[in-house]
Amino acid sequence: MRIVLLGAPGSGKGTQAQRLVELQRIPQISTGDLLRAAVASGTAYGLQAKAAMNAGQLVADDIVVGIIRERLAEPDAAAGFILDGFPRNIAQAETLSSMLGEIGQPLDAVVQFDVDYALLSRRISGRRTCADCGRVFNIHTAPPGTEPHCTRCNDHPRLVQRPDDNESTVARRLEVYDQQTRPLVEYYSSRGLLRTINADAPVDTVTSELLSVLGSLVPQPVAAPAKAPAAVAATPSAATPATAASAVAKTKPKAKAKAAPKARAKARAKPKSETKPRRQVKTKTKVKTKAKIKVKAAARKAAKRNSKKQSKTRRAAPRKKSKQSSKRKHARAKSRRRGAVRRR
Repeated sequence: MRIVLLGAPGSGKGTQAQRLVELQRIPQISTGDLLRAAVASGTAYGLQAKAAMNAGQLVADDIVVGIIRERLAEPDAAAGFILDGFPRNIAQAETLSSMLGEIGQPLDAVVQFDVDYALLSRRISGRRTCADCGRVFNIHTAPPGTEPHCTRCNDHPRLVQRPDDNESTVARRLEVYDQQTRPLVEYYSSRGLLRTINADAPVDTVTSELLSVLGSLVPQPVAAPAKAPAAVAATPSAATPATAASAVAKTKPKAKAKAAPKARAKARAKPKSETKPRRQVKTKTKVKTKAKIKVKAAARKAAKRNSKKQSKTRRAAPRKKSKQSSKRKHARAKSRRRGAVRRR
């Protein structure tokens, strides 16, 4: 974001620039601060600008442009900058345009702070600056009954009034602004860069309006993506297979509970596959034992057959009658015959 804050002295440009610095983390480049630093350090630019500043007149363009060029070359200005109080006339605006074109960083917008001149004298006379950090405050907007102090620095240093913030120089500064700086409103309007806000409102209101007119130049926080409903994600037409599967898993927690025991059973069954060789060994031993039983059974049947054959052969062989038995038979036969004769 590269912008210029344009407005009369005391219109609140410095206060709003400080707020933008806190929000956007880009430097505020104020020609007044740069020139005062040059005066305090006693540089060549500072000595030349001191007389004009004390008299309420604008510093020569070559001095201001030289200081701005050096400041824009510093690393912190590469991501953007806020120019406060520069340019102050058409010549400086054209020089700034060519200078930014050379470094490839043209302006994005110029914001004009519109304020009634009747309020500017009071604002300027009540303006105070922190001696340490340079932050600007106003005694007229401080809470009642409290002494104005810097809220940023830890030791709360005292606030000082700038030499050119007194009522005697306010009227002259406003005349110079009308003659040299106000033509910039038409200059930047013709180029489509001008945006105007009402600077008579409270500070917070002016900040909100400033952010509103800058619009897309101010990065907005990224909102967290909304979670899609599980039922929509589960439809096959609006979801990939992976998302549909995850959605179904979310909508059916009981299926997960049933699937878990099956998975455990499968996990338990896996080690059994390692014991297959043992089963094969057992079956081989069983086959061997069955074969032995069959052989033994066959041997028994053969033995029975042999025993039957032997018994048959024994029955078929004639018996040798002993001599005693034959004699006994003959004796019995004789006795039977005798008995028959006697009966007759």
